[in-house]
Amino acid sequence: ALRNLALAYYNKLGKKEEAKELLQKAYALDVTDSRILMELDQLYKKLNVDHDQRISFLEEHSAQMEERDDTLLEYITLQNLKGQYEKAYQLISNRVFHPWEGGEGKVTGQYIFSLIEIAKKAIQNAYYKTAIDYLEKSKVYPHNLGEGKLHGAQENDIDYWLGCAYQGMGELDKARECWRQASRGLSEPAAAWFYNDQQPDKIFYQGLALMKLGVYDEAKKRFGKLVDFGKKHLLDEVKIDYFAVSMPDLLIWEEDLQIRNEIHCRYMMGLGYLGLGNSRQAREELDTIISLDINHQGAYTGLNLLDI
Repeated sequence: ALRNLALAYYNKLGKKEEAKELLQKAYALDVTDSRILMELDQLYKKLNVDHDQRISFLEEHSAQMEERDDTLLEYITLQNLKGQYEKAYQLISNRVFHPWEGGEGKVTGQYIFSLIEIAKKAIQNAYYKTAIDYLEKSKVYPHNLGEGKLHGAQENDIDYWLGCAYQGMGELDKARECWRQASRGLSEPAAAWFYNDQQPDKIFYQGLALMKLGVYDEAKKRFGKLVDFGKKHLLDEVKIDYFAVSMPDLLIWEEDLQIRNEIHCRYMMGLGYLGLGNSRQAREELDTIISLDINHQGAYTGLNLLDI
């Protein structure tokens, strides 16, 4: 009853703090209930609860966390957000995941994210061969992820960093081939509501690859498209079709679609400004995103690139 009342308070009455208190009471009545644990952590996520606080909460109930793929994946995602990429990768590698509704692309996304970030650290430390090994690994989905790679999966980010690693090794022909591959693909920004939609960071990496190839005008067009799309659609009134499938989130707690659209548009603008070398505006947009959603991995990644 407390759990259902929490749903009503959050989704229908907009009383978010009251919903949190109700769900905390519901979980306290039976801390072995892994479903309520998952829902409470999802609520904490919606309310922008501090990462360390969520990690401590999940670790306190580790047995229940490990009962569910979706809850464990949230813990893994938090490790990636905290920069614990090796730990995230090991946790993924040691688990056999199973597909679930709303989870499409999530396990594979964290798998790729952790490997790319490990590879970027290796490149910064001049361990280029190690970086290449991790990046090549990110292109192959092991069976334990529970999900295969989609046909035509866009890997612009992987190919871009592969090029950087080969450049570090002095193998410039291989580097240019990787950058040529990274520069290809869909280049028109889109709303990207579903997990297999064109993501703005792929266009961003197309632009970075074109810069490496010396095709500066075309690179600037890519970055400019991101900024223009973000500005044009920032104030759009957004609705999702009732029959929409493969939404990339658990729809327990209703989402403010206008805020989600604002975040997406600001992310495009932030990446576009970053590519164009406008660091001040890029940082402003990315910081605004984090103020709205402290769990936005792309915004943190963009800020890290600003600091390199």
